[in-house]
Amino acid sequence: MVNYQPAALDRTFAALADPTRRALLARLDEEPGASVSELARPFPVSLPAIMKHLDVLSDAGLIVRTKTGRTVSCRLNPAPMEQAMNWLAHYERYWTEQLDRLAAFLEQDQWPAPPASSSSASSRPRRKKSTKRGPSRSR
Repeated sequence: MVNYQPAALDRTFAALADPTRRALLARLDEEPGASVSELARPFPVSLPAIMKHLDVLSDAGLIVRTKTGRTVSCRLNPAPMEQAMNWLAHYERYWTEQLDRLAAFLEQDQWPAPPASSSSASSRPRRKKSTKRGPSRSR
């Protein structure tokens, strides 16, 4: 198995689990170096809530914040995402290989067709046994 730093990978996947944080990363991909207020503008949540999301992204190493005067800008940091992609690629190869082996096994013509029974065509379905009748209810 490939050796990864589990804590860093856990932080990356935890940060990516939230749709708001994924949307913030997508915005940073479109607008590199955007300020925090520019990032927060389209979201229907408060600026402190966006700051908390940015804290999680920063703790995971997915973004880097820089302060120039009173303006804090953010940019993407690809390293943690590359680690996550490498981890996913490892398991993608594993599962692709397993599914290819299963497909090859299923495609083998080793399964003979069951012989048709001569009695099955002429047989009738069995009649259901009647149940013992109890006292009838009158309405």
